[in-house]
Amino acid sequence: MKKILLVVLILFLEYQINAQGCSDAGICSINHGFQSNEKQFKNTIELAASYSLGEADVVYYAPYIAYTKKFNERFSFTSKVTYATTHGSFGTRSQFGDAFLIGNYSFKEKNKKQWSALLGFKFPFTASNLKINGYSIPLDYQSSLGTIDLFLGTNWKYKKWDFNGALQIPVVNLNKNSFFKEYSGTNDFPSTNLFQRKPDALVRATYSIQTTNQKLTFKPNVLFIYHLGKDSFENIFGQRENITGSDGLTINGNLITSYKITKHNSIETSLATPFMVRTIRPDGLTRSFVLGVQYQYSF
Repeated sequence: MKKILLVVLILFLEYQINAQGCSDAGICSINHGFQSNEKQFKNTIELAASYSLGEADVVYYAPYIAYTKKFNERFSFTSKVTYATTHGSFGTRSQFGDAFLIGNYSFKEKNKKQWSALLGFKFPFTASNLKINGYSIPLDYQSSLGTIDLFLGTNWKYKKWDFNGALQIPVVNLNKNSFFKEYSGTNDFPSTNLFQRKPDALVRATYSIQTTNQKLTFKPNVLFIYHLGKDSFENIFGQRENITGSDGLTINGNLITSYKITKHNSIETSLATPFMVRTIRPDGLTRSFVLGVQYQYSF
């Protein structure tokens, strides 16, 4: 197992390609909705932030705050608000991103096997048309994709393994982005005027390794994300145009490390990078490296 962890770490540190990582769309991070609080606690507050590298020279800093209420041993509810600061050659832009509302129901455990189901929504704080100095900027610089999304998910837990699957479906498109690459002076980002995004499907496998004193836990995991169709935009002639290569499979690797400081407090780090990518990612979710830190307080 130590050899496996070493290989994962080497891949994360050396495999630097431009690709989609877990980020703005939200489907990669909803697995926290499957994780139940410790039985003696009903409430959990999370404070977290991530640092990531995107397309061209774009750098992201994205904090969030989340609250989870466990009503009983079966049902819990999580709310989360995100914020994003993006910096690159276009300038710097900061803005609230999205609000998440996620409910999780856990079925009774049998023979160390347990199913759970998830239902949630994501609501944007912007229409994805933020500007810098009055100029339109690509989705890579936006704090939200400007859609109201539905999340449907399920999780199967067996001993130290977790397998979960999820769908993220845009149900209301509020995106008013007005970026045209023809007028931007660069070919680094595709045109996304009045962008329309297709759904995503995710499958994740996670293995948990815990130290003898149960203070330290390692969770190497791999994510398969399939973009279910070609995204589209309205071109300079007012015609809707599909973006070739925007559909397809992305594979991400992630290593989560958590440390239990006390029974009330814990801290967690996450290191992620992609192994396989879609040809083009017009939604602005391109990441070559993501580092996250989270503090959790339960009471």
